[in-house]
Amino acid sequence: MYQTIKNFIEDNKFQNFIMGLIILNGITMGFETSTIFATKYYTLFEYFNFFVVSVFTIEIILRIYINRIDFFKDSWSVFDFLIVSISLIPSSAGFEIFRILRVLRLFRLITIVPQMKKIMTALLSVIPGIASIAGLLTLFFYIFAIMATQLYGEKFPEWFGTLGESFYTLFQIMTLESWSMGIVRPVMEVYPLAWIFFVPFIFMATFIIVNLIIAIVVDAMNEMNSNHEEKEKIEVLSIEELHHKEIAHLRNDIKELKALLIKGQA
Repeated sequence: MYQTIKNFIEDNKFQNFIMGLIILNGITMGFETSTIFATKYYTLFEYFNFFVVSVFTIEIILRIYINRIDFFKDSWSVFDFLIVSISLIPSSAGFEIFRILRVLRLFRLITIVPQMKKIMTALLSVIPGIASIAGLLTLFFYIFAIMATQLYGEKFPEWFGTLGESFYTLFQIMTLESWSMGIVRPVMEVYPLAWIFFVPFIFMATFIIVNLIIAIVVDAMNEMNSNHEEKEKIEVLSIEELHHKEIAHLRNDIKELKALLIKGQA
């Protein structure tokens, strides 16, 4: 019984079924945002959601039965458990927010699709590095926000009137969204040398610091691919070594048989 359930849970067909169910559930959730579809097919959507939650719940129970305590030692399994648990909370009696959080079950695709899981693992592994750069970026923003508020706050209070407004405006400039015609050029009409402030800010924030984050993520992906290739090489070498040992063992058996045949003929 145990082995049968284990084979069923780990079978690719079952995993593909779960993946298809998640995708289909995502599509129906999209239709639910339409007033026309939500009104016309409300009952159908509710039945389908009940079916999806039931399947996910049974799957989690079976996985816990198969893996026992090891299930909760795996972070991805715990993630699936939490997502399904949220889906089981009733969306009434003060828990209406959990109806909205049902959409989080679409994140289960990350644990089902190997490539998504691989990318997510790489992103999680670089959190310390990204946090360091985020701290540097925050310090950089804080310094420039103080300067911008003092320099341009009087003439442009809607953009630089307070420290918070300066933060937001500088963030918009960093994203390069309408930074020139929308903000910098109007400021330069009053302060012709304002470009001396904004150009270095864009150069530092957009082209250096933000690209450092991208570089860290890319480096993590390359390292993960290298580790995966190294593991594959080790596995191949192990298999080859095993084959060589088996061949050597067969040769010894053949020699022993030859020796026995020679003795028998003598």
